[in-house]
Amino acid sequence: MIAKRTIHDLALDGRRVFIRVDFNVPIRDGVIGDDTRIRAALPTLQHALDRGATVVLGSHLGRPNGQATPTFSLKPVAAHLEQVLGRPVVFAEDCVGAPVKTALGQVGSGRVVLLENLRFHPGEEGNDREFARQLAESADCYVNDAFGAAHRAHASTAGILNHLHDAAAGLLMAAELRHLGGLLSKPSRPFVAILGGAKVSGKLEVIDNLLGRVDALLVGGAMAYTFFLAQGHPVGRSLVETDLLETTRRILADAAKRGVQLALPRDHVVAPSLDGDATHETLAVDDPAIGDRMGVDIGPATVARYAEVIANAKTIVWNGPMGVFEVEPFAPGTVAVAKAVAHSAARSIVGGGDSVSAIGRAGVADAITHISTGGGASLELLGGRTLPGVDVLPDAGEGVD
Repeated sequence: MIAKRTIHDLALDGRRVFIRVDFNVPIRDGVIGDDTRIRAALPTLQHALDRGATVVLGSHLGRPNGQATPTFSLKPVAAHLEQVLGRPVVFAEDCVGAPVKTALGQVGSGRVVLLENLRFHPGEEGNDREFARQLAESADCYVNDAFGAAHRAHASTAGILNHLHDAAAGLLMAAELRHLGGLLSKPSRPFVAILGGAKVSGKLEVIDNLLGRVDALLVGGAMAYTFFLAQGHPVGRSLVETDLLETTRRILADAAKRGVQLALPRDHVVAPSLDGDATHETLAVDDPAIGDRMGVDIGPATVARYAEVIANAKTIVWNGPMGVFEVEPFAPGTVAVAKAVAHSAARSIVGGGDSVSAIGRAGVADAITHISTGGGASLELLGGRTLPGVDVLPDAGEGVD
């Protein structure tokens, strides 16, 4: 388990607290398409406000590459946050300097300031010490509630703690560490991992780390085709990583040696293109009739087999879709897995944008134990890596330096 000081351990009354949040939300024409990440931070914000703190919020949005870009301004987020939080939110036109001082001059205890996009400054991603110092000037203590950015050693997630030593994890961060850390310590068994997505290379560390921990590993998505090619199956024009054929053979051998059930699809849906109107059919994975078509989803026999394994699980972690989920005709396999996970009595943790979307589309979000807000961070944690934004936070029981 990864036990860190939490916001409950901080004295907040009358103090300014810099809370690093993850408000990297989709925005089009000033309208927020999905406010899940904003709402996920509300318990931490409300806790700080209820205890008399002045809240200073810092976040990134998109990839402006160190330049102030209107498209990536957080100003629409300030207006939306004001609505969902139910209290005024003052927007600072920059994240350091005079605009921050001006904004802070307009608020007192129980008030909120949202800083402009941290990535408008190259010092954020560069973890520049002087930029981190300027960020720290706005507060007396620090809380990181941005699990989705915890795998980055940036100024607002790492460097700032050189200047604000009274620090802790937010409630969302603590929940992520509790649930994901629990997977790596003492999971109830059988422990089943479901991995999908495009490439084996993107999940290689996770596979290697989980093989020593799980009882079954269910593979789907385009990453399965590198395994198929390594086994001599026809793959048509499906995405494969030819440089990882030997690696996938090693993974299969390692799973067998450890007694881990590594399950690959038995059948799949194939189509000539990713066009939703393209003619598609279901074939066994060893059927050469795939021709020059590509795999786009797992088939019904695979769904049934995976659902059986999932039904018997006590702990489940799922990251990555089973097919080209964003195209409606190729989504059934992913949605079926989502329903199987939800219907299982197991403790379930789901991460990754498409997996989370599938849970939402299937209408079963309430049946999932924990939905992770950080796809990349959760993968790195499950892959056995130390997250810089977590590592710098004081451990539970530590006092202020």
